[in-house]
Amino acid sequence: MKQTLSGAMTALITPFKNGKLDENCYEKLIKRQIKLGIDCVVPVGTTGESATLTHDEHRICIEIAVNTCKNTSVKVLAGAGSNATHEAVDLAKFAQKCGADAILSVAPYYNKPTQEGLYRHFKEIANSVDIPVVLYNVPGRTGSDIAANTAVRLFRDCDNIFAIKEASGSIERVVDLLANEPNLFVFSGDDAINYPILANGGKGVISVTSNLLPNMTADLVHFALNGEFSKAKALNDELYKINKILFCESNPIPIKAAMHIAGLINTLEYRLPLCEPSKENLKKIEEAMKNYDIKGF
Repeated sequence: MKQTLSGAMTALITPFKNGKLDENCYEKLIKRQIKLGIDCVVPVGTTGESATLTHDEHRICIEIAVNTCKNTSVKVLAGAGSNATHEAVDLAKFAQKCGADAILSVAPYYNKPTQEGLYRHFKEIANSVDIPVVLYNVPGRTGSDIAANTAVRLFRDCDNIFAIKEASGSIERVVDLLANEPNLFVFSGDDAINYPILANGGKGVISVTSNLLPNMTADLVHFALNGEFSKAKALNDELYKINKILFCESNPIPIKAAMHIAGLINTLEYRLPLCEPSKENLKKIEEAMKNYDIKGF
């Protein structure tokens, strides 16, 4: 059961109000993504501050995304990872029951499993559900790197593991993956190199920047997937300034600040240990945003 979920995907921020999940704002943000041409929304990943959400909040975010995208062409790739395999399995089962189209499962953080441990972790998750599974490799955040041969092994051994979100920042890793398994779907997890990954055979992006500029991100991806590489590169170059500044501090600190500056979220709140950006960086974010036409609701 290899699937073909692909295209322009947004790693959604999670808005808070008075310390609590702002459900109304979350729904509005997703509706804006749908309106502005995104193919898939990704609730409760790294950008969604999943590490500091309660389990109830995590589930509510998935439910809102599924309900908001119902009767549209936009898919839901639900964040459902954990560094405890049993917890990841529970979240994966919930996402399936809720109606998510697929799950995104991050490499276990902190406990530093071996490659064999990673293989068994993801195989158990995949075997617990029928919906498609996307592996999520982000070693800079997790301290755990899904090696190319482990990803390929999982793809070949598990019918529903069809893709990997590659956020190592390494183009060589993408080349390695696709040279060894051209049928594996590779999604860019690093906005600055969206175009190079797509040009090398990637099948989509899971973007932070598309919270702010979904229309431009969608155009870039769709041009690349249609073989219009010069147009895609031009957009990637145009987005470079904002892509860089949105990672001047730990994600999602800058993107939430940018969304607040743009009037897309009413309150700028994070969950500790994350906090607002420095005044210097806030100014840099504001300056970079002046180069773009940011669409409202």
